[in-house]
Amino acid sequence: MKLDKSSLLLYAVTDRTWLKGRSLADVVEEALQAGVTLLQLREKELDDHSFLQLAKEIKTVTDRYSIPLIINDNVEIAVACAADGVHVGQEDMEAREVRKIIGPDRILGVSVQTVEQAILAEQNGADYLGVGAVFSTATKPEAEVVSYNTLKDICQAVSIPVVAIGGINEDNAMQLAGTGIAGIAVVSAIFARDDITAAVKKLRQAAERIVGEDG
Repeated sequence: MKLDKSSLLLYAVTDRTWLKGRSLADVVEEALQAGVTLLQLREKELDDHSFLQLAKEIKTVTDRYSIPLIINDNVEIAVACAADGVHVGQEDMEAREVRKIIGPDRILGVSVQTVEQAILAEQNGADYLGVGAVFSTATKPEAEVVSYNTLKDICQAVSIPVVAIGGINEDNAMQLAGTGIAGIAVVSAIFARDDITAAVKKLRQAAERIVGEDG
């Protein structure tokens, strides 16, 4: 699956910290039903066997809704579970090497914080960029905040779509209007909420307004 820019509109990144006794597959299904347009499976603690089993389970859910599944960091798991793509950070395998492994048809996302990193990632085969943290975030407290102007500069410097991530919620999302982003990526603003459906719908509306104003 090659990337459809519109699938980046509301990009959900999983976190099992807030499942409250529910299965991740169940929570993901509710989020997809409510309007999430792309799902990234992010697992930092699981061993490869458990990660692969979980990835296969989540892939059956995303396939049911024709939503792209992106695996965070783990290229081997992405290939093994037939995910639609993989997302890597600056500390992970280089984008050029990832592209060699996953081939031309899978989606490749790369996290960047500067214009220079963005340009290099595009040159090395990235299909989209994740830029952040755009706000301070409890999910990654060590992450440096990327300014509004830097986010806008990155969007203008590359021809591939850009997703903003980091501390985004329904209250601050509209502050990103005018940057040129293709969508917003969220973690706790969906998965930490008691009413996931309501949270997704509000975030989807905000994302549509941001992209609509920029478009």
